[in-house]
Amino acid sequence: MNQPEITPEIIEEHGISPDEYERIKEIMGREPNFTELGVFSVMWSEHCSYKSSRVHLSRLPTTGEQVIVPPGENAGVVDIGDGWCVAFKVESHNHPSFIEPFQGAATGVGGILRDVFTMGARPIAAMNSLHFGHLNSDENRSTNEKVANRNKSILKGVVEGIAHYGNCFGVPTIGGEVDFDEAYNLNPLVNAYALGIVREDQIFFGKASGVGNPVMYVGAKTGRDGIHGATMASAEFDDEALEKRPTVQVGDPFLEKLLLEACLEAMRSGAIEGIQDMGAAGLTSSSVEMADRAGTGLELYLDDVPQRETNMTAYEMLLSESQERMLIVAKSGRENELVEIFNKWDLDAVVIGKVVEGNRLKIFHHGELMADMPVDKLTESAPKYNRPMQNPAEVEESGSRGIEEFKDRRPKTEDLNQALKMLLTAPNICSKHFVYEQYDHMVRTNTAVLPGADASVVRVKETRRAVSMCLDSNGRFCAVNPKEGAKLTVAEAARNNVCVGGKPLAVTNCLNFASPERPKIMWAFSETIDGMKEACEMFSTPVISGNVSFYNETDGDGVLPTPTIGMVGLIEDVHKLITQGFKNEGDIIAILGTTNYDLSVSEYAQTVLGYTVNELIEVGEVPKIDLNLEKKVQDTCLKLIDEQLINSAHDTAEGGLAVAIAEQCFASLNNKADGAEIELNDGNLDATTQLFSESPSRILITFTEEDSEKVKEAVGDCPFEIIGKVAGEELKINVNGKNAVNSKVSELQEVWKNSLEKQLEI
Repeated sequence: MNQPEITPEIIEEHGISPDEYERIKEIMGREPNFTELGVFSVMWSEHCSYKSSRVHLSRLPTTGEQVIVPPGENAGVVDIGDGWCVAFKVESHNHPSFIEPFQGAATGVGGILRDVFTMGARPIAAMNSLHFGHLNSDENRSTNEKVANRNKSILKGVVEGIAHYGNCFGVPTIGGEVDFDEAYNLNPLVNAYALGIVREDQIFFGKASGVGNPVMYVGAKTGRDGIHGATMASAEFDDEALEKRPTVQVGDPFLEKLLLEACLEAMRSGAIEGIQDMGAAGLTSSSVEMADRAGTGLELYLDDVPQRETNMTAYEMLLSESQERMLIVAKSGRENELVEIFNKWDLDAVVIGKVVEGNRLKIFHHGELMADMPVDKLTESAPKYNRPMQNPAEVEESGSRGIEEFKDRRPKTEDLNQALKMLLTAPNICSKHFVYEQYDHMVRTNTAVLPGADASVVRVKETRRAVSMCLDSNGRFCAVNPKEGAKLTVAEAARNNVCVGGKPLAVTNCLNFASPERPKIMWAFSETIDGMKEACEMFSTPVISGNVSFYNETDGDGVLPTPTIGMVGLIEDVHKLITQGFKNEGDIIAILGTTNYDLSVSEYAQTVLGYTVNELIEVGEVPKIDLNLEKKVQDTCLKLIDEQLINSAHDTAEGGLAVAIAEQCFASLNNKADGAEIELNDGNLDATTQLFSESPSRILITFTEEDSEKVKEAVGDCPFEIIGKVAGEELKINVNGKNAVNSKVSELQEVWKNSLEKQLEI
């Protein structure tokens, strides 16, 4: 069969550099044909090969006593006791969601669910981390009315896509985050997370083991959607980005539900040797990765691949990213068993090849050998770049203008009551109920802590245990200081788990950055890795899975360095979990940790002082976290929860202490007590700093007056201060003897709850 001639233009279209093409010719001992070039292009893409990040990722801690499956498989797995394990992972679907928000986000959910149940785990929870551009035009920023309207359209489409797929599939979407900044105007970030539960002796792996074993294709038919999706995700966008809609896959959540049940039944049958999701790069990546892990070769016969379109070429079938498909290596002689199981669920299941000796991947179509490539060269010999790095502070002439200029900036209001309201209506702080109320978060009835809390919790049925989880990121901090920002993000994720009683176990991450070909981006990436490493080692939370998403930029404008940290924790006794929100009139309000001057890269700096992130990069300083203090605060909080001495706990993060106290009031509105009387008395800090500083390592707690002495004894030498009590229907905060905030909780809650809908004009 004739294949197109390889020209310099075709090589460039495939994202292959001239040097890489020479390397391919050297590996092959000849010119590759068109199909082989397509296979190399996706396997050597940034998305699949991690060619710019592998040298740095190797520094992360990945092992630990609880780690059952470290990075390298479809999802990581950790032990939670009594033979039970959880498999979890987070991945990006940023580029497809920019091009086609609904399908891009929906298929992101579908892909991460398959990564989890490929391990033999039944998905029991999903979350997402979403970053969008500004929803309102601003003459002082790069957001005009057209861009703002596009951002609103992307947000609505993404949320609808996530809701559609998760709700139809039947997995609860129980938490996540939604963040806004102009850096995401044309570069939304859509990171999808899933967690599943599996018995340790029932974990499956993606290996093409056993020479002679049949290779089976199961699931949906192959179409032309998604071709070159992995390559598209490895390049920056320009004005022609929206013309790339054909590279966005189309998902069918109902079919994926059938695929889940069929796969789990097939796994229980004992007829499967190995199984792999056909995700990015489709049939190509799944077959190559399975063969590489097992050290075997494969022969595939594409005539037998179920197709929903006519006259598909070998190139198209290999690179298609059609959804809801899996590749299975069956035990020899048991393929008919598997066919019957999948047919029962109305799914295709056909033998399309076999495992062979050696290390060659051979592709046949219409009786012709269309591709013949060495498996290990597609994986281990993929380019590995140690790209140039440059600290931007060393080359920018202006340098940091310093904190003094920040302190001289006049706020938009001197009224601290009004400043609090401005923060509560800010997109990054206001209620996101418009988003999470579109998700079914109670299906399967495992959900113990609902969306909107510091961390979400699902029960492990038939045990006393529960699993906590959260997604956290802070592009603002990481833009100013990527290493410290990464440490702060990991610490916040751990703290959020602790606030519901979860002991941090392990991490998954999605590292979202602009082009790695720019030295300042690679410097920020490397610094981020070092910050994550330091924090993860302190909390004993190894990184067991993850994803790197580069080239998140359009026309040279890139996203903020945005590492998304997915932290999972273990609650030994679900009856001891606690939630935020004041519980009883008269309860004592206290804070673990201390407040410092950490205003200059805060939400207050952006919302009330009017700084952009680019300005903060020049004048701001992120909080310097003391990881030992952070660990002490977290351990103290866990001790108080375990001894059942406190009634609530809440992290103080975005917006500072005043916002955290207000959120505690809102979470208690269905109870009798919902107001608070607070006294803050730090003569070294002004009122604005005490109210809105974003110092880390702080947790608000409440407890009964009767337990005060027990709490003080349990706290020991951890920084601790009683700051007030739960009382009335108003939030009253005195600072250094003067009234700073005095507002009805109902009024504060009203502006907090409805702000996002007003900005979306719903």
